Amino acid sequence: MEQNTAQKAPKKNLFSFQLSPELWQDASDEQKAQQVQMRESVSFFKDAMRRLGKNKLAMLCLFIIIVIMLVAFIAPAFYPYTYEEQDTSRKFLKPMQYSESELARMEAGEKIFPHFMGTDALGRDYAIRVIYGTRISLMVGIFAAAIVVCIGIMYGSISGYFGGKVDLIMMRIVDIIYALPDVLIIILLSVAIEDIIAQSTSKLVLKLGSGMISIFIVFGLLYWVGMARQVRGQILSVKEQEYVLASKAIGAKPFDIIRKHMIPNCISVIIITAALQIPSAIFTESFLSYLGMGVAIPMPSLGSLASDARAGLVSHPHLLLCPALSIFLIVLSFNLLGNGLRDAFDPKLRS
Repeated sequence: MEQNTAQKAPKKNLFSFQLSPELWQDASDEQKAQQVQMRESVSFFKDAMRRLGKNKLAMLCLFIIIVIMLVAFIAPAFYPYTYEEQDTSRKFLKPMQYSESELARMEAGEKIFPHFMGTDALGRDYAIRVIYGTRISLMVGIFAAAIVVCIGIMYGSISGYFGGKVDLIMMRIVDIIYALPDVLIIILLSVAIEDIIAQSTSKLVLKLGSGMISIFIVFGLLYWVGMARQVRGQILSVKEQEYVLASKAIGAKPFDIIRKHMIPNCISVIIITAALQIPSAIFTESFLSYLGMGVAIPMPSLGSLASDARAGLVSHPHLLLCPALSIFLIVLSFNLLGNGLRDAFDPKLRS
């Protein structure tokens, strides 16, 4: 009985401050495995791209946009018809329909490329005109986004960083620009630069016409204000951070601080705003082309194609359906992709 009593471990006093020796033993393999980091360290941008990749709807829209861009910019190089080629013997053909002269040529053994979307009132292949119209719309959207990004970042970052009277004056200018009606400005610019276009010898200017040039100018004058406000808000939220104060303390120049430290921390807002600006610009261009203030004839635009198809809406509905469906797919895809980018870059939505 005495030996059994001696072998028992003494009970620890609950009120004792002595640490147990068991706390200083080596950790087991199981305990070490629990401390292993289960997820690799990634950058903010890479993590946002992973989140975007999990959004099936946004990825589907991205795939649709890529396909549309490939068709718009590559297909005309291999397509046998041109957007201005006319043949009155094949006017108002239905999709996949051939004219009598083409049928006769096919019976003679000649291969004729089909008209996938039919032809218009002048016998021009409608598919290639829709493709060129889509190219114009995409170019306008990308050009507008580039203007928005360049001007908006510079203006908004300067306004937010310096603050005070500089911010007050710059934001009042933004408020004035917001109040300007863009459609009215485009009409006035079209009239103002019509004489300049007539005297110009540039092939590009003559090909685009006064309406398209005025649209580009208006995008450069009006559509950057939204980006400027977004960037200004982000700059105001990060300019008091420690890394900005440290850069000021070591004597860094203001524009170096903005370029190296502030703008990279606004990249999420910049990407989202630019992605949502593209469909807005495309819709604006299509609307203005519908009113006859777009690219010069015979260069097609989706809006001008829809406008020309109004007269034959009952007899030839496909002439309106094709450009309208193209506008719908482009604008919807860019909007849903922009929503997906917003969800991916928003830190509050992280699980």
